[in-house]
Amino acid sequence: MANKIDFNCDMGESFGMYKMGLDEEVIKHITSANIACGFHAGDPNWMRTTVKLAEEHGVAIGAHPGFPDLSGFGRRTMNASALEVKNDVIYQMGALQAFTGAKRLQHVKPHGAMYNMAVDDQDLATAICEALLEVDSDIVLLALAGSQWISVAEDLGLRVGREIFADRALNTDGTLVSRSKEGSVIHDIQEVVDRSLRMVTEGKAVAISGEVIDVEADSLCLHGDTPGAVDMAQALKQALVAEDVEVTPLGELV
Repeated sequence: MANKIDFNCDMGESFGMYKMGLDEEVIKHITSANIACGFHAGDPNWMRTTVKLAEEHGVAIGAHPGFPDLSGFGRRTMNASALEVKNDVIYQMGALQAFTGAKRLQHVKPHGAMYNMAVDDQDLATAICEALLEVDSDIVLLALAGSQWISVAEDLGLRVGREIFADRALNTDGTLVSRSKEGSVIHDIQEVVDRSLRMVTEGKAVAISGEVIDVEADSLCLHGDTPGAVDMAQALKQALVAEDVEVTPLGELV
């Protein structure tokens, strides 16, 4: 299957004096960073800090917009209109883009509930895609592999990256198992490495039911707030290289 893959991680999710994740260590092993834009996490100071960190390490920068839900970390469903979501995404993209040296973003990956809802909600998916097109038609959308969201984006003429998850369990339809269910987040490093390699090199994944399903991907995501994320990131990068998989930024693949 793939002999090239992007390796992305959600970053910049600290807020004020509260520190989340070990971005300065994880950044050494990834090729693309999804940086929080202040709605679900992050703030202007952390946005600047994380952008600078990514630029210093040659890591491509993407916006990680979410619902305006700091207390729920953007993981709670919100009944927002398509126009509200579109405007929220544009606002967050613009804010992060302003902190970059190039004044451009490689990609956009929505966060949490916004991401999961867009997988099944065509109107929401369309609104997010329209936001990207309005800001920069060359920006890549990073969306769940196998979802109808991919088709929506392609039909609108967007560049699209298909995403799989190193540390999240899958349902048989390829969607992510809800975090409210046991086993939804995978913590064992060897299991994370083994399943990731199989998805990347064979295009196969084992769903939480035990069924083997097909997956197709351009980017592999590791959550920066998962316990042991630094060790996982290092192990994943080493394993991919050992399998002759070139780890490269998303913008060079799609």
